[in-house]
Amino acid sequence: MLNAFLDDVTDRAGAFSPQRMSEELKVSLTQLARILRVHRNSLSRHPESPTVQARLAMVGRVIATASDLLGGDRARAIVWFRHQPLAGFDGQTAEELVSEGHAEAVLAHLETLRDGVYA
Repeated sequence: MLNAFLDDVTDRAGAFSPQRMSEELKVSLTQLARILRVHRNSLSRHPESPTVQARLAMVGRVIATASDLLGGDRARAIVWFRHQPLAGFDGQTAEELVSEGHAEAVLAHLETLRDGVYA
């Protein structure tokens, strides 16, 4: 299940596609650029750049991990990512945390949930 989301947001060459990611998250490319902390033109002009690819990969990992925890329910994982305030993070959502550069903290949070610790 973990790879299904990642497969759907990559192109034929195996690179993350900003367009596909924005479609899956149901956000505009401008909103996606804000989440990724990159200039909006970078997504269309330089989607292959290491920075864009690394940040798309991080969002992909968060969504894929959340989806896996939710029994493969990608739609619920996306709603969780965008709208569910996380305990212990001052009510911020995963999307807000990722957009502030704290994707690793979100992944660590998900791992504690996977291990049966409830936050």
